[in-house]
Amino acid sequence: MSILLEMKNIHKVYPNGTAANRGVDLTVHEGEIHALVGENGAGKSTLMKILFGLEAPTSGTIEYKGQAISFDGPRDAIKQGMGMVHQHFMLAPSLTVSENIVLGDEPKKGMLSMFRDRAKEFQQVEHLIKTYGLKVNLQAKVETIPVGQKQRVEILKVLYRGAKLIILDEPTAVLTPQETDELFDSVKALVSQGHTIIFITHKLREVMEISNRITVLRAGKSIATLLTKDTNQEEISRLMVGRDVLFRVEKIPAEPKEVVLSVRNLSSLDDKGALALNGVSFDIRAGEVLGIAGVEGNGQTELVETLTGLRKASSGEARYQNKDLLSTSVAEIRRMKVGHVPEDRQTAGASLTSSIAENLILDYYRHPEFKIGPFLSKKKIKQFAKTMMEIFDVRAQNEEIMAGALSGGNLQKVVVARELSKNPKLLIASQPTRGVDIGAIEFIHREIIKRRDGGAAVMVVSAELSEVMALSDRIAVLYNGEIVALLDNTPDLTEQEIGYYMLGIKKQGQEAAQ
Repeated sequence: MSILLEMKNIHKVYPNGTAANRGVDLTVHEGEIHALVGENGAGKSTLMKILFGLEAPTSGTIEYKGQAISFDGPRDAIKQGMGMVHQHFMLAPSLTVSENIVLGDEPKKGMLSMFRDRAKEFQQVEHLIKTYGLKVNLQAKVETIPVGQKQRVEILKVLYRGAKLIILDEPTAVLTPQETDELFDSVKALVSQGHTIIFITHKLREVMEISNRITVLRAGKSIATLLTKDTNQEEISRLMVGRDVLFRVEKIPAEPKEVVLSVRNLSSLDDKGALALNGVSFDIRAGEVLGIAGVEGNGQTELVETLTGLRKASSGEARYQNKDLLSTSVAEIRRMKVGHVPEDRQTAGASLTSSIAENLILDYYRHPEFKIGPFLSKKKIKQFAKTMMEIFDVRAQNEEIMAGALSGGNLQKVVVARELSKNPKLLIASQPTRGVDIGAIEFIHREIIKRRDGGAAVMVVSAELSEVMALSDRIAVLYNGEIVALLDNTPDLTEQEIGYYMLGIKKQGQEAAQ
C-alpha cells in the first residue's frame, strides 16, 4: 500500500506547560484501518486534532498525499478530503437526521442560489445511505434516535463532505455490542470502497478485530507500530501501560451477608411515558456484586435512575437498609452512603465547568474534613484532590483544571474516584469503565471488588457482557423491562447462555421460545 499520511516528530506543548505530544511519528497507508491506541492522556486525541486542524502543532511536519500541509482550521482539512467523527457527538438534537448531515453545506437552487434544494438534499443523502449501507431515518429528529444511529449520522456527515481519510475517535465508547458490530460492518464497507480509517480506541478486542496496523502511544510518545496479524492483546497492553496487565478480575468467592437493597415489583416509565421497567424484583446483599446484563434500552437506565432518586417509580418498592428509597430525595440518598457512577459522565456525573477538585467533593463539601469552622478549607480540598488524582491516576497538570478539559477516560476516573472514596454501603455503578483505558479498567475492577470484600452491596450495569461476568457473583438479565433470569455466576455459565436471555429467546423456567 502507498503511504497516504505521515506525521513526523509532532510536539504539542500548551501555554500552561502541558506537553500532550512529545515527538510522535505516525504513518498511515492508503486503504487501511489504522488503530491508534494508548492510555487516557497518552496524546491520541490531541494528535488527531492537530491533523484535523483543530490544534496547531508546536513543532513537527505533516505530509498528506506526498505534500507538506498546514491547516488553519477544520475547513482546510475537509477541503483536503479528511473527516473526523468526535468521541462526543456534535449533532443538533432538534434538527432532523438529513438536516444534520448537510448542516452548513446545504444544496441551493434558484436565482443566486438563494433557496434550499430539499429534493437534491434527500437525493444526495439517500445515495450515501445506499452506497455505504448506513441506514437511518432521514426525517427523524436526532434527539429521538438511538446512539448507534447517531454514530451513523456523524459518519454520513463526513462522507457528505467528501472525506476519504476518516478519523473515528473512540467510536464505540457509547455503543452496545450489537451496534459495535454494525459499525464495524460499515467501516469495512468504507475501506472496500477506497476510504482510509484512523480508529482510536481503548478496546483491544476491537483493535484485533478491525485494524490492519496499530500505532501505540504512551505518555505523549509513539512507542511502536505493529502489524495486527503479528501481535496480540498482551503485547499491545504491555506497550500501552509499560507493564503486564491482567485481563481477568482476581477475586475470592463472595461471602454475602445481610440484605442491603431489596426491590419488589418495581415499575417505572421512560421519558416518553411508556413502561420501561415492569415488575422488577431482586435483593443485593452486603459483600456481593449483582450484575445487570441486557442489551441497552431494556430498562437498565430507568432502573438505575429510579434507585438513585433521579426518576419516580410508577409502582413497587425499594428498601435500602430497610428504609424506603423511593420517597427519599437525591440529596438524602447521597447522605445515606449510596454511591452512584452514572452511565453518562458528562451530563449526570460531573460539572464540566467546575475544577477537578470541586467535582471530587461535589456532594459532600459540607463534610468536616473539608472545613475550618464554618468555612471551606482550600488547603484540605486541594490535598484531598491531589491524593485522589494520584490513587486513581487522573492525568492532568493539577487539580484546578476544568473537568470539561479532561479526556473522556480521565473524567470517568474523577467520577469513579468521588464515588468510591466515600466507601459506600451500596454502590450502583452503570458503565463504570466506559471509555477508559486497559490499565484503568484493571484498577477500577480491583477497586469495585475491594468494596465488595469490605462489605458493600454492589450493583454493576454494563453493556460489556464480559465485564458483567468478570465482576458479578450473580447476574440478573433484563429484557423488555423485566428480569427474565437471575443466575449464579458459576464457572460453567457462558456468554452464549446469557445471550439467549438478553435476546428474549429464553426465559428462566421456560424452554427456548423457538
